[in-house]
Amino acid sequence: MADEARSHTVLAGVDGSLAGRAALDWAAAEAQRRNLPLRVVHALSMPLVMSVYTGPTRFPPSDEITRQGRSVLEAEAAHVRENRPDLEVETVLALEDPAQALLRRSGPGDVVVIGSRGFGPVRAALAGAAGVRLAARASCPVVVVPDPGEGSATTDPKQVVVGVDGSEDSQRALDYALRHAARTEGSSVVVVNSWEAPTPFAPASLIASGWTPPEDFLDRQSEEVVAGVLAEVIDETTENVDLSVVRTRKEPVEALVEAGREADMIVVGSRGRGSVRGMFMGSVSQGVLHTATVPVVVLPRSSESED
Repeated sequence: MADEARSHTVLAGVDGSLAGRAALDWAAAEAQRRNLPLRVVHALSMPLVMSVYTGPTRFPPSDEITRQGRSVLEAEAAHVRENRPDLEVETVLALEDPAQALLRRSGPGDVVVIGSRGFGPVRAALAGAAGVRLAARASCPVVVVPDPGEGSATTDPKQVVVGVDGSEDSQRALDYALRHAARTEGSSVVVVNSWEAPTPFAPASLIASGWTPPEDFLDRQSEEVVAGVLAEVIDETTENVDLSVVRTRKEPVEALVEAGREADMIVVGSRGRGSVRGMFMGSVSQGVLHTATVPVVVLPRSSESED
């Protein structure tokens, strides 16, 4: 079991920016919490060259580009080793773009950490490019750490907010949040359920006709959803975690981001219940990534539960 655990790793995408450094610090702390090695990845984003003879191949980097890349890696690795001398650190200089570089080097049981900047010129690029593509396609949790100028990112998250809607994805998100709290002294979990999330008792045809369920009915349904998810997830490892519940009619993204303002981390599934199920990535997850000012953990559908 110990050998299997040591085969996993925490990966941090870095680019020499302050956002990359914030992500690196968070990843290093997570690696130490989990007793896992840290893999620091810097992507050169070399373009693909199409050839009729060899097929697509990466354009080779110049010596100067390679030196610059290695310099970034050496500086970031030195920073980690200075602050966490007992942590096992390795570096990877990748030719691909950042998302592809991290996808190729991660798998179930790993954790990938990136900054909300450094993967594009503006924060909004995250939702349409590398960050969302990575979170939607990865087979492990992806943590997006806010830019130091936009929010807070303690490397020791104590209060964790998690959104639940009764779906299997939200069960995995709750399980992740509870297990994080169980192994982090002084931690607590806030479970958020929005009544505005699509529910199976309110078909689209009824909603379109203007019908809305009674308030007390929505309240009972919300209570049952939360109780059902907790019953499915809580076990002997997490039964003593400090837990509170927020049930609200606010729009799901607003509810999660509002609760997250007083927290250290938000956990969401990549997809939810209802119309978002068929999307490349759920609208709630994307909305939270757009607006949250604390680290956001996205658990893709293929993600395995973490101990």
